[in-house]
Amino acid sequence: MIADRIIEQGTLTTQDGRTAVEVRIPWYRALPGSCIAGAALTVDGVAAPEDSLRWTMNNRTFSFEELVDETGEWWFPLDSAVLSGDLPVAENHSEHEVRVDLKLYIPYIITDHGVLHIEEHDTKTMKVAQR
Repeated sequence: MIADRIIEQGTLTTQDGRTAVEVRIPWYRALPGSCIAGAALTVDGVAAPEDSLRWTMNNRTFSFEELVDETGEWWFPLDSAVLSGDLPVAENHSEHEVRVDLKLYIPYIITDHGVLHIEEHDTKTMKVAQR
């Protein structure tokens, strides 16, 4: 797993109470959207409400409910996706602790318990990127 590279350093943005960060796949092969089982975004210890989370990849934005059946869009190891949620963050010049939790299914690895399910986490400290 490549958990320490999930969050792209320097990509924290915020606008109108919505915060986003770019993330990279912690796996060595591409996965279809249906394998992205969930995520969480936390900044300075405050989590974005689960129902506000959105996942953007390949210029398309999805709720996690919409990703369940999404087999047409794939997340590739060289591409960043954007995880965003309703979470106001001050745009001052201070550092923020950003945490991303990802839940993924690896459909081509079958274990005694079914399809492999991985949960990966990354935390980085960064300022809000200037636009």
